[in-house]
Amino acid sequence: MAARTKARKRALELLFESEQRGVNVGTLLEERLAAPTTQHPLPEYAVQLVRGVLEHWSQINETLTTYSQGWSLERMAAVDRAALRLGVWEVVWNDEVPDSVAISEAVALTEALSTDDSPRFVNGLLARVSEVKSTLV
Repeated sequence: MAARTKARKRALELLFESEQRGVNVGTLLEERLAAPTTQHPLPEYAVQLVRGVLEHWSQINETLTTYSQGWSLERMAAVDRAALRLGVWEVVWNDEVPDSVAISEAVALTEALSTDDSPRFVNGLLARVSEVKSTLV
């Protein structure tokens, strides 16, 4: 598994865990950086992803709500929400990653961790965000 792929998975796990436990993801991130729970510290790119999502949290949620066509954030599976938040940040705010790669990686995460319908939903929503991203920045 490529380093950035692993980092995306770790970032998704942090976003998911914070939501499930009802704790602030920024607080959880800082706790994990201070005292890792595994023998491998968080990859730098995972930290960058989570911090990027945090920095643009409201805009990301507004974007997902606007373009998800009938799906509220609350109705989406928690894993899908986490993958979508990471994907939106990479598509809109990370110029180092091509949109197609960000979308493919988010789809792969949902293929591995979510429902059978999730990959198609995530792909379609992130493709739409990619199309309109110049209006979002």
